[in-house]
Amino acid sequence: MAILFKNFKKNIFNSVPLIILYFLCISEIDTSFSNLFEILSFNLQLIVIYYWMLRDQTILGTGHVFTAGIVNDVVMGLPLGISSITYLVITFAASYIKQLTVKFSLFSDWFTFLIAIFFSNLVFLIFIFNFTDIRLSYAEIFYNSFFTVLFYPIFWFCFQFYKNLMYLEKNE
Repeated sequence: MAILFKNFKKNIFNSVPLIILYFLCISEIDTSFSNLFEILSFNLQLIVIYYWMLRDQTILGTGHVFTAGIVNDVVMGLPLGISSITYLVITFAASYIKQLTVKFSLFSDWFTFLIAIFFSNLVFLIFIFNFTDIRLSYAEIFYNSFFTVLFYPIFWFCFQFYKNLMYLEKNE
């Protein structure tokens, strides 16, 4: 019974990034602080996906990333598949960077995250402008991307601390 409880506790502890991803997609939290600041908004889902796909792909699989994108589309009222494709672009960029990189550091992760955000926003804009009647302002997308890239190091340190805790739990 103790082994069953220990395995259950370990599985829940390892699933926290996945729970965070689904919570962010379901709760419609766009991490927009427009009440306090007019331009401050960032996309925490992209940070979670990029970091955990770069570090440990077994925690977030591409199936979960795709499903979270579908859930986000339904909640936000976007056409089905747009967020999924955007999330998968981030996933594939992280997988590619993981194959090329020998040693991970904050600077290399941050720089490559900037490139991944650029391509995911490019794909998002192509799909929105070519296949829907939704009109977006380039300024909103720029500010969202800028603050997402700007806040990446803060969440990188938080996730790094959590990852170290997670591996301590595995070794016990």
